[in-house]
Amino acid sequence: MARTVARVIVDALSELGVRQVFGVVGDALNPLTDAIRTTGNLEWVGCRHEEAAAFAASAQSQLSGTLGVCMGTVGPGSVHLLNGLYDAAKSHTPVLAIAGQVPLAEIGSDYFQEVDNDALFSDVAVFRATITSPDQLPQMLETAVRHALGRKGVAVLTVPGDLGERELQSDRPARFSLNAPLSRPEESAVRRAAGLLDRAERVTLLVGRGARAAREDVLTLADRLAAPMVLTLKAKEGFEGDANPFQVGQTGLIGNPAAASALQDADTLLLLGTDFPYRDWYPEGRTVVQVDTEAAHIGRRVPVDIGLVGDTGATVRDLLVHLAAAPGEEDGVRDRSHLEKARKRFEQWREGQARLADPAHDKGLLGRVRSSLDNRTHDIRPEALAAAVDRLAAEDAVFTSDTGMATVWLSRFVEMRGERRLIGSYNLGSMANAMPQALGAQALDRQRQVVAFCGDGGLSMLLGDLMTLKTQRLPVKLVVFDNRRLGMVKLEQEQAGLPEFGTVLDNPDFAAVATAMGITGIRVTDPADLEDAVRRAFDAPGPVLLDVLTNPDEIAVPAKPTVEQGWGFAVAKVKEIVRSHGDDSAD
Repeated sequence: MARTVARVIVDALSELGVRQVFGVVGDALNPLTDAIRTTGNLEWVGCRHEEAAAFAASAQSQLSGTLGVCMGTVGPGSVHLLNGLYDAAKSHTPVLAIAGQVPLAEIGSDYFQEVDNDALFSDVAVFRATITSPDQLPQMLETAVRHALGRKGVAVLTVPGDLGERELQSDRPARFSLNAPLSRPEESAVRRAAGLLDRAERVTLLVGRGARAAREDVLTLADRLAAPMVLTLKAKEGFEGDANPFQVGQTGLIGNPAAASALQDADTLLLLGTDFPYRDWYPEGRTVVQVDTEAAHIGRRVPVDIGLVGDTGATVRDLLVHLAAAPGEEDGVRDRSHLEKARKRFEQWREGQARLADPAHDKGLLGRVRSSLDNRTHDIRPEALAAAVDRLAAEDAVFTSDTGMATVWLSRFVEMRGERRLIGSYNLGSMANAMPQALGAQALDRQRQVVAFCGDGGLSMLLGDLMTLKTQRLPVKLVVFDNRRLGMVKLEQEQAGLPEFGTVLDNPDFAAVATAMGITGIRVTDPADLEDAVRRAFDAPGPVLLDVLTNPDEIAVPAKPTVEQGWGFAVAKVKEIVRSHGDDSAD
């Protein structure tokens, strides 16, 4: 029996193990969505915005390590996919986007809603093509999927509206056989790197997402080198918790002084599976060894003495074979003072953070003094909210976080222990990612707890897809840091000495909005009610929106605060006070 273009695509996705397709229905997609409707093990998840669909597909891909799929109909529908697809591309995760197109005969005629998809997606996609004949299938689909999986990126396949129902002459099924290669660096380079590490007195590891699959090998290497382990945000998952006695948290603007000093105090840095982009946070004049699967990543952030291109796990195991005891050390035992100093400072910093996160903090003497300066309305401290979520969330919860201050609080107060997972827009830095990524994560496993750390600005940007959670009965727990601000922008302005401008948000009662949509809404304004409210949110069935009014003037002190930042902040505060007084006098 002859099959249509739409049926070939949908059957192939089903056989590939894809479980959900995210998108917004529309004319050019009608043959495809109808084929999904009649396929038993492939679910259509209708979203309210295609950007949310792309974010959801990307989240599924990142969690599963396999292909995520989204669809956008002709013209604007496909354009709306673009931001979520950029996030997938910069997260290096395989996503297939099916884009609608005008009828074949109208392509190039400036037809209604016509967009050149091949040009539109040229920068974001590792593969893009427009099907112009049924006979191009299944080969073109196979090529698109292999590009997405093999190159860990986005593939875009455009299907004109009148092509989906056309039949193929061939009945050959699609085949996607693909084996991931395991690469290793040259042994001579490994030997040189091992020699550098042997001669080093103080080694610090900077560990990224690319090392997560090699956790035990990396821990063994840290022990052998007596090296503190600085984690990138994406390496929190897999390397945090009490089972890692080497980690000292993150560096950068969201980081802590212990991690910053561990890098600064080292004479040798070993970068494992990371492309940490912030040049200012790398110390100068250090010996650097970098391990990465991509040759193009070697040395593009910091000058590298030896670059090892290969799988992180395989390369670390090779290093362990060639590492010898450091000169002058008995029985191969290294001086561990560098590690112990970094860990002691890290624990001290964590103790201080725990005091800030205590809901009763502002009732003490120091807390009262502090709140008189930065929290006169006695809003809930965001640290307390994040810490409460950490205490009460499941040990296998999936967390997503919006870009900005929500990510800062998650980074500092939520530990990725146990089987917890973490997803965010940590390379693209998009707003509005947490809720749709949580949507995709929850659709993948409805029994697993999914918690979204939402900024009020991010949540309101794609607010319509709250209805998708309701319609699909996805029990996502949305934790809203409602500080009535674009908080990170506010902080950036003030650190530069500028008064806050354009960041104030005139928010609704988000809990009431959720309730109106048929979602459980809980609003918290009193710090004394926080713990119970978080517990009720996690215990309630179905989706829940927890709207917590947090302090808009909370300051996240960076790991290496500078005099310029402090001076800029002071100047900004003076300008804000003067402006405020001027506004009052004009009323």
